[in-house]
Amino acid sequence: MPEDLLIPTDAPESVRARALEPRVPVFDPTVGVAVDRHQVAAGQEVPPHRLVAIGDSLTHGFQSGAVHNTDLSWPSIVAHELGWSGLRVPRYEGMGGLPLNMELLLRELEHRYGARLSPWEFPLALFRARQLMDQVEDYWERGPGATPPELTGAMHALAVYGWDLRDALTRTAKSCQADIEAPRDSWLKQIIENHADRAALRVYPTGKAQAGATLFDVAEALGEDHGKGTEAGIETLVVFLGANNALGAVTTLQVSWSGPDYAHPKKKRAYNVWRPEHFEAELAEVVDRVKRIKARHVIWCTVPHVTIAPIARGVGDKLRPGSRYYPYYTRPWVDTARFDPARDPYITGSQARAVDAAIDCYNDEIERVVTEARGGQGGDGESPRDWYLLDVCGLLDRLASRRYITDPNARPDWWTPYPLPSSLASLDPVPDSRFLTSDGEGGRATGGIFSLDGVHPTTVGYGIVAQEVIDVMQLAGVRFTDRRGRERTGPVTVDMDRLVMRDTLLRNPPQNLTPGLELMSWADETLDWVARTLRFAF
Repeated sequence: MPEDLLIPTDAPESVRARALEPRVPVFDPTVGVAVDRHQVAAGQEVPPHRLVAIGDSLTHGFQSGAVHNTDLSWPSIVAHELGWSGLRVPRYEGMGGLPLNMELLLRELEHRYGARLSPWEFPLALFRARQLMDQVEDYWERGPGATPPELTGAMHALAVYGWDLRDALTRTAKSCQADIEAPRDSWLKQIIENHADRAALRVYPTGKAQAGATLFDVAEALGEDHGKGTEAGIETLVVFLGANNALGAVTTLQVSWSGPDYAHPKKKRAYNVWRPEHFEAELAEVVDRVKRIKARHVIWCTVPHVTIAPIARGVGDKLRPGSRYYPYYTRPWVDTARFDPARDPYITGSQARAVDAAIDCYNDEIERVVTEARGGQGGDGESPRDWYLLDVCGLLDRLASRRYITDPNARPDWWTPYPLPSSLASLDPVPDSRFLTSDGEGGRATGGIFSLDGVHPTTVGYGIVAQEVIDVMQLAGVRFTDRRGRERTGPVTVDMDRLVMRDTLLRNPPQNLTPGLELMSWADETLDWVARTLRFAF
């Protein structure tokens, strides 16, 4: 058996079987099943809530280690193109957001010490970094950020970073508040305590009546809020969950398969990759909740292959010619020539393959859910539902630089390069999926699609996701208008020039992000920023 077909013995049998035949993405949102939309969208009036999204960090707008610019999340970008000014998103405008904005930190160090830190400046840089982290901690734990704003209306972006399927099903404002302990001001552990819970409190409506509501309860209430002439309160509902059921494998560089207590709110934290049968059980609960939400159209997003994210970079030559995998995956700032498995953190290529195979199983199930719903096979004599599949997994695979773009021998038969919009394709260098680095002269050397945490998109990366959502919405018959209310004809394209102008990482990345990523290595070693900000923030 070829070396890269070997799967760790602790991997579930379903994963081992799926690894032999990787999933082929489905780029037809209808999954080949036609639905008479008049059966499921009988009204002619536009529902009052034109877009609602249930998700995790990728919907929350997380970027570079923090959720901050939520007005540049993909739901906000879609609403902008939709011509709808009513989208409500949570705000995290103080101190660079929650929990730690690495762009803010790197720019502060660049301002003080220039593009390169001299050895004698390291202690000063460490002192300044801890000062900044202390200020951020004080702001969110004891300062203005400690008290969530009063929210009179429900958010349309119902997403919280770090949450998996179970969290979305069960977490409430009441449970988040209960988990927030009295903060302790520690000079050594300067990271905001319970930061994800604090972020969640800005997503939920304020008030005792809503304290026990889950994300799905809030969405269901929005669905019931429909006026005369429309059968649903939500025009398009997007469900984008599941990444956190596998992403921990690359953010922690450990693989821990879920056990029998995978649904326990506390005990599940010991796991970072869900067995397919466990994911399937939790997805079934999600499907039941979504069916109760009155939405004219529902878009289900697949789970991306997390091993493509540059936070875990393959080192060495690939396992064999034509393989997708490298022998080891470690941090992007670990010197490839000096990588030592006895010293440096890593997962193996076979572990990466097993994680991808598990995600293929997840996506098989999401695809099945959409197929059955469109065919009226969801049980209880249901009519066909206007549900769609957005294969985000296939999208990311088409953008995978080191896996496919630079290695033609590894490309499967279905693979074609993703056609970047002209605003991005004309840039020099063209944005890619590698870790972001600067050229030392004010520009960018590599990357551009992933932000500084190596997991979440840049602003233009979110623009790519928004474009894919818009394409499916147009297929569903959603009408887009300009700011004057005039209907837009033809394919609607995201104003990527607007996003490029607002994407500070793309236009002007911190120049201390040298190709060797010495500063990022220093930050991880001295501040432990990956473990502190990404362990529960993906």
